[in-house]
Amino acid sequence: MADPSYEQHADNKPHTCAVCGYSTAVRSYFLRHMRTHTGEKPYKCDQCDYSAAEKSTLNYHQTRHSGEKPYMCGECGYRTAAKSGLSKHMRTHTGEKPYKCDQCDYSTTQKSTLDYHLKAIHTGEKRFICGECGYRAAVKSKLVLHMRIHTGLKPYKCDKCDYTAARKSNLDKHQAKHTGEKLFVCKKCAYKTAYRSNFSNHMRTHTGEKPYKCDQCDYSARSKSALGYHARTKHTREKRYMCGECGYTTAQKCTLSNHMRTHTGEKPYKCDQCEYSAVQRSTLNQHHLAKHTNKKPYKCEDCGYKTAKKYSLVQHARTHTGEKPYKCDQCDYSAVHKCTLDYHFKAKHTEEKPFMCGECGYRTVHKSHLSRHMRTHTGEKPYKCHQCDYSAVQKSGLDHHLAKHSDERPYLYGYRAAHRSSLSTHMRTRAGIKQM
Repeated sequence: MADPSYEQHADNKPHTCAVCGYSTAVRSYFLRHMRTHTGEKPYKCDQCDYSAAEKSTLNYHQTRHSGEKPYMCGECGYRTAAKSGLSKHMRTHTGEKPYKCDQCDYSTTQKSTLDYHLKAIHTGEKRFICGECGYRAAVKSKLVLHMRIHTGLKPYKCDKCDYTAARKSNLDKHQAKHTGEKLFVCKKCAYKTAYRSNFSNHMRTHTGEKPYKCDQCDYSARSKSALGYHARTKHTREKRYMCGECGYTTAQKCTLSNHMRTHTGEKPYKCDQCEYSAVQRSTLNQHHLAKHTNKKPYKCEDCGYKTAKKYSLVQHARTHTGEKPYKCDQCDYSAVHKCTLDYHFKAKHTEEKPFMCGECGYRTVHKSHLSRHMRTHTGEKPYKCHQCDYSAVQKSGLDHHLAKHSDERPYLYGYRAAHRSSLSTHMRTRAGIKQM
């Protein structure tokens, strides 16, 4: 009796799945496909309880036990157990995106990503629904990953410690901590990373590529997470993560995690060349570039100012243009920096000053200001000069002092100054602006 799960046709793809309509000319492909519906995994690992639907998948799994990674990138030394993994990796160097969408100009390095794009963006179809919370997904694999939030399942286990993960990509990132390897090396600067996704994002800082587009405005981003943050903060204004200590709210879970460290004092990111530690990885990266490489690739065309950070150059340029892009929505105040606008809003419009000194009753909007204030009582001066016995209450005071040793005058506009604040004051004088 014929198998009822497929039908024979006269065309060149006679094997058709009755469940989803998939068709193929090759019977073995058809049988392999049917396992996606039945869940059958006939290929068993003889060293652990892993099983797979395909022999090739089992072979790849078994390299975890042997540690064998025979395929190596000639550009950066990256090694992998699978030839297909090397092919995908090479596209981070070449920029090749062979999978093109036939409905828009989107292209990608992997077919699975293109398939997801087609379902999510063009069909709008999200037929996989979570019975727990109503979450919908365009592809079944996304729902499977989502369900682990409810079940707590973490099937990916580290063979060197007791770490477990819900996603394989998270396990791969974790395992880099054991090896210390940073296989992805940028040829344009000194950046290195253990993670492919970080490397891809980094390369966009050189190419300027921003492939993630907002469907509600003309904003575009280098990473999907940045686009998600933009959508939540600019269009929905949703801030669903709240600090139990002080009531701070944010649109991103990782931002809340960073914020919590202001309460705990935790600084998990350690510099491997000095005793510096940071709350965020990005801050550590900036420290390394500025303090240990002495590279300052970003230069102001107007005055010759140089910096290690692109964003610092953008901010510096505003001393020339007078641009203040951050506007208060309750008065006509505007600021050069977002943090300055946030401070203004709390101080002037909410009158909220949750941080209070137990010695004298001084109140402030920011915890950092209270910490600085407390030094007037304790006499602490934590910022030490490494060339003399000078110490300062604030880092800005130490920076000001260090200029005396270097005789450096990096701020130039005809007039030269050792300190940005002096240049800013000078610029206002030239513009006829009186400081309030």
